[in-house]
Amino acid sequence: MASHKYNDAKPLTKVFCLVLLSLLSWDFDTRAGGRLRNRLLVGASSPRVYTNDFIVTMEPDAQIQGANRAHADWLAKRHGFENRGKVFGDEDVFHFKHRSLKTGANSPSLEHILRLRLSSKVKRVRQLEGYGRLKRGLKAKKSAYQGLDPLYPFQWYINNTGQAGGTPGLDLNVQAAWNMGYTGKGVTVAIMDDGLDYLHPDLRDNYSPESSYDFSSNDPFPYPRYTLNWFNSHGTRCAGEVSAAADNGICGVGVAYNSRIAGIRMLDQPYMTDVIEAASLSYKPEINDIYSASWGPTDDGRTVDGPRELTLRAIVNGVNKGRNGLGSIYVWASGDGGANDDCNCDGYAASMWTISVNSAINDGQTALYDESCSSTLASTFSNGRGRRPGSGVATTDLYGGCTLRHSGTSAAAPEAAGVFALALEANKNLTWRDVQHLTVLTSTPNQLHDSFHQWRRNGVGLMFNHLFGFGVLNAEKMVKMAKTWSTVPPRYRCEAGVVVGNFPIPSDGALTLEIDTNACDGKFNHVRYLEHVQAFITLESSRRGDVTINLTSPLDTKSILLSRRPNDEDETQGFRRWPFMTTHTWGEDPRGVWTLSIGFRGDFPQEGRLTRWALLLHGTQVAPYIDEIVDSRDSKLAISKKLEYAEGVLHDLQDAESQYNE
Repeated sequence: MASHKYNDAKPLTKVFCLVLLSLLSWDFDTRAGGRLRNRLLVGASSPRVYTNDFIVTMEPDAQIQGANRAHADWLAKRHGFENRGKVFGDEDVFHFKHRSLKTGANSPSLEHILRLRLSSKVKRVRQLEGYGRLKRGLKAKKSAYQGLDPLYPFQWYINNTGQAGGTPGLDLNVQAAWNMGYTGKGVTVAIMDDGLDYLHPDLRDNYSPESSYDFSSNDPFPYPRYTLNWFNSHGTRCAGEVSAAADNGICGVGVAYNSRIAGIRMLDQPYMTDVIEAASLSYKPEINDIYSASWGPTDDGRTVDGPRELTLRAIVNGVNKGRNGLGSIYVWASGDGGANDDCNCDGYAASMWTISVNSAINDGQTALYDESCSSTLASTFSNGRGRRPGSGVATTDLYGGCTLRHSGTSAAAPEAAGVFALALEANKNLTWRDVQHLTVLTSTPNQLHDSFHQWRRNGVGLMFNHLFGFGVLNAEKMVKMAKTWSTVPPRYRCEAGVVVGNFPIPSDGALTLEIDTNACDGKFNHVRYLEHVQAFITLESSRRGDVTINLTSPLDTKSILLSRRPNDEDETQGFRRWPFMTTHTWGEDPRGVWTLSIGFRGDFPQEGRLTRWALLLHGTQVAPYIDEIVDSRDSKLAISKKLEYAEGVLHDLQDAESQYNE
């Protein structure tokens, strides 16, 4: 093969001419505040829109066949482009696409044009304009939201432009979904909380009285009880994040601003009871599509608590029978106990039937109140560190008011409920498990970061984080995937193994136990592709808060089932068949050796013993994503499908070999 040495040096005169020619087509518009205006390229009717696509014409090279293609590949790689190949079979004209340049700019990128033109082999460079084409008989869509609400500039979780010290672009990407026509229409979200100000002018038009109830007072009017300190504003604030009306000049705008909002008042009585929780979680499941819960057991770092019998039955009944058999969507705030707590000790957030949502602040850091656990599926946003003005969550407040200070993971769960409402509008046939799969596949790291918990990749290539789950929700990606989504295969439950005995936990080091499983292979309930993994653990210790538990999958994915909780001084209760859960092994083949490691982390030596560990696997028998459309070779879905296809071929070969040997 002939080798080529590329020399892109040009005489300074030629460089000067290029710059001069470019500047001659521009003038400086002092009347427009000093903005550059291109006389030759700007039309009179509407501003130009430039894409990240470039047409590069090379100087003809008749001496060496294929030389221009080789140079085009090299040139594209050098300057951050992808060479998409020849245009219309012309040997000297190539389509370049830049990897990071954003599309939609009102002026061409002179920097990138000049970089390409400085090559001696390049004859011409043209950055392509974007323009609209309309299907005959259809009206062109305008931008769905006009931004006419006074708090909209403060809603950085919807449109982060860097306000309040945030990171531009770090938001839920909901406006792209709105512009696709999805605003939550036809979907009802129930806020289970301390009441709902359904007379609020930003909520009343979306209020759903037929799916609302007051279980605290046993009547159909879930209006908050008045207190001098506005203590019962929590539910109204959550509701505004979901369903506040758009462009009415009041407060802000909801994530799903055309969705219906229901109020289920159930937190405003002296004590919670199992029957109130159960009734709330199962109220009008044929109307209420999504239930949003921004509450749970006390976040004091010493409580281990979860749903009682009736509530557990209500949740299971909801996912099996709600929404006419598709399953109710339960969204849960992961908790505000901070680094001294663990949301795997919260039986609501750690349930596989709920979607546990954590939060990040507007610059991508973890919030100081965030709890970490392996059951968290994804993240949204809430208030920042300190008291930076505008870093809280802007939403509706009691008695027709507005606030900039909604906070905690309480604010994160309703944002997720709003995104899920957009997805349900895009595909009304999504099951509760479909929504979880979509969450895993479309959430992205998107600059979320924590100094202690790093991003890791599981055995099938999915990125996860112990704090943020599979990443921040991306509304545009979710609705796009939801539109063409095929329902995932049936779910099976396999008891992979049980270890029973009296196993001391050393004060220094760790107790290590293993279960080697075939994941019920050969049985009707065998599992090949994981969704949730549960470790039911019974143990006692001299100080429960110092106990740490880790689980490692056969593909070497490590899940922290329990972190140290320094405030938990329990020495009598321990854990009694407590269901620790992880989502981090999502998509993996569960066959092989699972390793449980239990130790102590604290200031003083402790002692304890484990008496029982049961491993339960939940997942599918066939690959869930083979029939789905892939829009990017680097997407999570593409990675999963490559692995599933490869596994499928391997298993087919193994099956054929076994039949031959018989």
